[in-house]
Amino acid sequence: MSLVQSPNAVAMVCPWNFYSNPETSRDNAFQNISNNNNKDLSALAKQEFDTMVEMLESHGVRVHVFHDYGDNETPDSVFPNNWLSTHSGGNVAIHSMYSPSRRRERRSDVIELLKREYRVQSVVDFSGLEWDNLFLEGTGAMVFDHIERVAYTAKSNRANDINLERFCTMFGYEPMAFETADKAGQPIYHTNVMMAIGTDYALICLDMIVDVERREEIKIRLIESGREVIELSYDQIDNFAGNALELTDNTGHSLLAISQRAYDVLKDEQIQTIEKHAKIVPITIPTIELAGGSVRCMLAGIHLKRRNS
Repeated sequence: MSLVQSPNAVAMVCPWNFYSNPETSRDNAFQNISNNNNKDLSALAKQEFDTMVEMLESHGVRVHVFHDYGDNETPDSVFPNNWLSTHSGGNVAIHSMYSPSRRRERRSDVIELLKREYRVQSVVDFSGLEWDNLFLEGTGAMVFDHIERVAYTAKSNRANDINLERFCTMFGYEPMAFETADKAGQPIYHTNVMMAIGTDYALICLDMIVDVERREEIKIRLIESGREVIELSYDQIDNFAGNALELTDNTGHSLLAISQRAYDVLKDEQIQTIEKHAKIVPITIPTIELAGGSVRCMLAGIHLKRRNS
């Protein structure tokens, strides 16, 4: 069990005006905007959100809930992990966002809560790089091995190489970038839909990594880190099986937060491998998944020390 890799606390943003953002659908193949006229969509999304919060809290995870009442037209605000990331040593990053509507998601009250309740040493704001069209969308673009200090990154218009180098130099990670392609030959828009790294295992669709040598290098790197590599298929990725996050409960045990849709496409042997290391917590969020993200996208992990600890 490792709090280094798997936080015990998360920040989440409740959507009050939810819909699948047409602005981001151009490069997010996971989105479905056909149901955007459903007048009950926001109510369904909020209900799923509330249920997820209750489930995580019942499993001993500390959840900080913020509300987005839709005043600024931020349909993707339920996915705060893209603009915010936190790191050991009291470091916080505010990230640059590709879509103009998503830039409005950044909010000072989240940062103020982190400062108030956790030991924050620095807040580095990369959002100014948007003026130079340099984007790196947080833990959507980067999947971190916090133990080995590696930032696995699928190259895309949401993960700029220059940004990645700057971030990794400043925050002490080794960048490991790679080209990807889905079944249609299109790049994966966010790394966290194709891989998730736990303390003792990793979920990844290696077939999506275009370069064969790079694919093998990443697999070996994960194995050498002491993890069991669970290979996912294209179909499993399409159902968000890679969009999961390992958390730690208040007794120090590991949990894997994953959507029910994703859990349903896992094979028995994959489930058994995960369950050797973590309790799986499936969460039903079909409405929110219409926006092209799943459970992991909804969680901004807090890798900071509590002030009262």
